[in-house]
Amino acid sequence: MRTFDLDTGESLYVNDLRVVRWEQYGLGANLPFQAMWYSIPPGDQSPVDQHPELELSIVVAGTAHVLIGDSVQEIRHGNAFLLDSKEAHVVQNRSEDEVLTVFSAYWYPEAAEAAAAALAAAERQVATAAAGHD
Repeated sequence: MRTFDLDTGESLYVNDLRVVRWEQYGLGANLPFQAMWYSIPPGDQSPVDQHPELELSIVVAGTAHVLIGDSVQEIRHGNAFLLDSKEAHVVQNRSEDEVLTVFSAYWYPEAAEAAAAALAAAERQVATAAAGHD
């Protein structure tokens, strides 16, 4: 088992946002996704972000307000949100005194499609082999 510690991870900053990327842990191709934590100070927000990856985020401390176009969704501690590929978004911390911390895993949609196709092919092989033994 490996553990990953947000408090001791190497940080980089985007404006006032603290970002701890998992690339620093040397996982390379061992995971089918990349990951990071980011923390937004009270009353602050992320810059507008848009990227080709799908992004699954879990609020680990605080409450996030996620803006997409004219829509705002409140995501409380312990809940998650999924951002589509190329969906422009801003994450806000509207708290006056609590840091917002989010864990995000992200991957390219093509990788997910390829993994699903490989799984389906493997399931077909298993089914064919099982049918041949009946």
